[in-house]
Amino acid sequence: MPLDRSRLARDILESLFQRWRRPVVGKGAPGVAAVPADAPLIDRAAALLEERSQSSGVHLAAGILADYAACDDAGRHAFLRALATRFAPDPQAIRAALDAHDADPSPARLSAVTRAAEAPRQEVLRRLNQAPAGTAALVAMRADLLRHLPQDPMLAPLEDDLVHLLRSWFNRGFLVLRRIDWSSPADLLERIIRYEAVHSIATWDDLRARLLPADRRCYGFFHPALGDEPLIFVEVALCAQVPDSIGTLLAQDRAVLDPQAARVAVFYSISNCQAGLAGISFGQFLIKQVVEDLGAEFPGLESYVTLSPIPGFARWLRDAAAKGDAAAGQALAQGAPDAGWAGDDPRRHALMRLGARYLLAERDGRGRLRDPVARFHVGNGARVERLCWLADTSPRGMKQSLGLMVNYLYDLASVEANHNAYARHRVVNASGAMHALLAPERHTHAKLVLPAA
Repeated sequence: MPLDRSRLARDILESLFQRWRRPVVGKGAPGVAAVPADAPLIDRAAALLEERSQSSGVHLAAGILADYAACDDAGRHAFLRALATRFAPDPQAIRAALDAHDADPSPARLSAVTRAAEAPRQEVLRRLNQAPAGTAALVAMRADLLRHLPQDPMLAPLEDDLVHLLRSWFNRGFLVLRRIDWSSPADLLERIIRYEAVHSIATWDDLRARLLPADRRCYGFFHPALGDEPLIFVEVALCAQVPDSIGTLLAQDRAVLDPQAARVAVFYSISNCQAGLAGISFGQFLIKQVVEDLGAEFPGLESYVTLSPIPGFARWLRDAAAKGDAAAGQALAQGAPDAGWAGDDPRRHALMRLGARYLLAERDGRGRLRDPVARFHVGNGARVERLCWLADTSPRGMKQSLGLMVNYLYDLASVEANHNAYARHRVVNASGAMHALLAPERHTHAKLVLPAA
């Protein structure tokens, strides 16, 4: 049997994490009894910060996390607020460290400034993370925080600290890529059904059609502290040509392609699984790793593309029409598109032009692409390749984007340059076909900057 390097790496990492988390065996847990079990959670967090026994600290952290999970929503919010405010940095200590550095600048003095500026709540979070399943509990805690943050800006410093720590704990070096197939554990397959965020999986037959055929692949990133809980996964179809319809791609009665004959790998669904890891990017690493693995397995592959939704298009169209945009208003007045709108139909051409305008020219207040999926792929270095007419005629697809979908092309030779152009200058790389759709818009939308295709 060939060596499964991915599984071997995962087993080694999981073993190391379990050993790191294992409480020290010794004389019990002195110090835990010093904090009453029914003391307020925030007081127990303060005791955790002062605890010097590793064994006692692990027991105390586990109790705090268990009781936090048992709290109602108001209780969790109160704990998060207290954690954000009670364990803030000491301004006087920061000032003293700065004064000392000004008087005698040196690396040691600068390190002292850094230590003084770090909020004590970061150390509380680190110690909570040492509890069994502590990482998963803190990811869930951040999901709670993100729900409350819009209404409670006092939580912002805690959010900054959690993001800082989670980015370190979930950096690429700790992530393990695993292929998910029909033989994967049942509980993992159930999670794939539950977490699928782009094209819902209604039945086990739907899932089988995505995992079992030879021309289908699914890959996920996992973290050793979370076991079989995926962070993100991507579903891939191996095709003879670039597809322009999700219905034909997912049809259960389709003819299965010999994967060795495939020329195109299509990323048709990418789902983030952990709400508490929002904003911590895994997608770029995932796509790059999957491209490398697929290229090694199938040397005949020539192109790597997506077939992606445009989730904000219909909403933007309504908003633009409400603000007096004549083109958007006229498009909405024409009603939902259908197959009768042939290629030379002015209604179809007008809607495609609006789709291209939305994807490439419309920006948010920070100059970013307005569509979140476009922002993700362009930010990862993809080129906006082609708009697909009536590519998703499901109720969801018609509601979100009037049936339009888009192909993003991942050309490994230009991914880095595309990424840098967008990250630094908000320049979007688009194909000649997209240029053609936008030609009449060039002088009316100054924010549009497109390089040569």
